[in-house]
Amino acid sequence: MDRKTGLIAALFVFALSAQAQQRTTVEEIERYRQALGDGNPAELWEARGEDLWKQARGPKKASLEKCDLGLGPGVVKGAYASLPKYFADTDKVEDLESRLVTCMVTLQGFTREQAVKDPFGGPGKKSNMEGLVAYLTAASRGVTMNVAGKHPKEVEAYELGKKIFFHRGGPHDFACSTCHGVDSQRIRLQDLPNLTKKEDAQRAYTSWPAYRVSQGELRSFQWRLFDCFRQQRFPELVFASDASIALTMFLAQNSNGGVFNAPSIKR
Repeated sequence: MDRKTGLIAALFVFALSAQAQQRTTVEEIERYRQALGDGNPAELWEARGEDLWKQARGPKKASLEKCDLGLGPGVVKGAYASLPKYFADTDKVEDLESRLVTCMVTLQGFTREQAVKDPFGGPGKKSNMEGLVAYLTAASRGVTMNVAGKHPKEVEAYELGKKIFFHRGGPHDFACSTCHGVDSQRIRLQDLPNLTKKEDAQRAYTSWPAYRVSQGELRSFQWRLFDCFRQQRFPELVFASDASIALTMFLAQNSNGGVFNAPSIKR
């Protein structure tokens, strides 16, 4: 074997070794997630959320049990799997969080400012919104995603969300698609799903909300989008804003056909 052939052979062996190492790392991370899933702390948020759902609160001292999440007043089973959707009473497309805000205002008498306050938990502070999200999303475990897209405002929201997903901007000239529009991307040890592909979109979207072990908090999908914008150094994505709902509509509809399986647990 001459020197050139030997060098090529060495590089080939190195490449195979690197691929094997990568597969091993991915497999180990998956085993880690499965082990954590046996005792998911998200159940604590689900229990607190159920109490909040049934508890009389606000100036009207009413519960949320008559809130219509799209399947009729008070129906929670499977409701999340069809959100976001158009609601005639508000003449708007709403996701779970924005619909909860509507119900907190109309049924319980909170102001919108009070309803959207503290949407995300942190050290020493638990978010009522994240508790409600945990309870209501858990009621859709095992349900097939079926987000509608026929109403003109649903179509409009989907197209706006698609534009936001591919829009490049910020100091790094990033877009959501920079990380989530191609195959085999990774941040540190975290594989990034290609959300333009059906299989990846189904697997990723149906795993949120999730309990983040590294933060000791349950995180909603609104938080996931908020944090993605922060990582891109974009202007802050306002909680329950039209932009956040449109982006959710784009991603949720792309996951249609997948089976919802959250709250999950992540590193």
